[in-house]
This record gives sequence, C-alpha cells and structure tokens, in this order.
Amino acid sequence: MNSGMEESTGVARPLPDEDGELLSRVLRGDEGAMAVLFDRYSKIVYSVALRVLRDTASAEDVMQEIFMQIWRNPSSFVSTKGSLGGWLAVVARNRSIDMLRRKRPSEQVEEMNLASSCNLADEAERSILMERARSAVKLLPTEQRKTLEMAFFDGLTHSEIAEMTGDPLGTVKTRIRSALLTLRKAFQA
Repeated sequence: MNSGMEESTGVARPLPDEDGELLSRVLRGDEGAMAVLFDRYSKIVYSVALRVLRDTASAEDVMQEIFMQIWRNPSSFVSTKGSLGGWLAVVARNRSIDMLRRKRPSEQVEEMNLASSCNLADEAERSILMERARSAVKLLPTEQRKTLEMAFFDGLTHSEIAEMTGDPLGTVKTRIRSALLTLRKAFQA
C-alpha cells in the first residue's frame, strides 16, 4: 500500500484517513470495507459513466469493472495523484470512452460535465478548481476550445476530429497543444 509520500519530492499528500484505512482493510480482504467504499463512491462512478455512455446497462458494467479492480488490487490507487473520488471519476470517464470507442463508429458522445452532487471529501477545493478550469476554458479561442472538448469530452482521436471538422490533422494537433499549454499556464498562475 502506498504510504502517501511522493518519493521523488518527499511531499506528503495523504489520503483522507477514512479512505486510506478502508483501502488497507480491502487489501486484507475485508468485504465490509469494500461495501463502505462502494456506498461512498458508486454514485459518482455510475453518474460519470452514464453521462458518457447514455446507457444504464453499460454504465453499470463500467461501475462493476472499476469496483472489481479495487477489490482485486486496492493498491492500484496512488494517493499522490489526488483524492480517491476524483481518481474514480477519471477512471470511470476513461473506461466509458474506451467502451464507446469499441462500439463506434455509429455513436457520438455529447458534451458532458463531470460535476456531481456527491459529497466528496475535498468538495470545496474541487469546486474552486472546477471554477478555475471552466473560466480558463471559456477564455480559449473558440476553435481551440471546440477541438479540446471534442478530444477530452467526446473521446475523439486527432484524426477523427480532423475528419469531422475538415481541418488538417496538423491544425487539430496544434489547437489541442496550444489549448493545453494555455490551461497549464492558467493553473500555474
């Protein structure tokens, strides 16, 4: 189990005590701890998957896969990368996009928001970061913003975006890179 210390910098970013303890208990095979984690985070995982997939059965499959991964390998969560709830939301989004890619080419993904009404441990900090992200994305030039949204929220590859927009592949890549650099600068400020 990860101790919560980032070895390269020595900076401590501990798990919320309850999540860390629950993951330790899951590592020892404690089904009760797994049930608590499921109760705490299943809504966020399911809602993110449902927003991407727009299909309840597929969203349930993604949710089950993710919680089975935690049961089999609770140490797959690296505490230095953020909160457990945030990590699970990202994993749910990525697994859902992967599932869509396997189903393609007939289905498109509409724009979605990852915000949730679930009460995660760092809700206040997360809200501030989300607002900063929204503000930074709104300030991007329209073409960069649309291209970035297609890549991130729709899960489209650079080639797929170029095909859909009629823009050259190099232009699509440049727009995404420029948008990401602008966002990075906004978060470092």
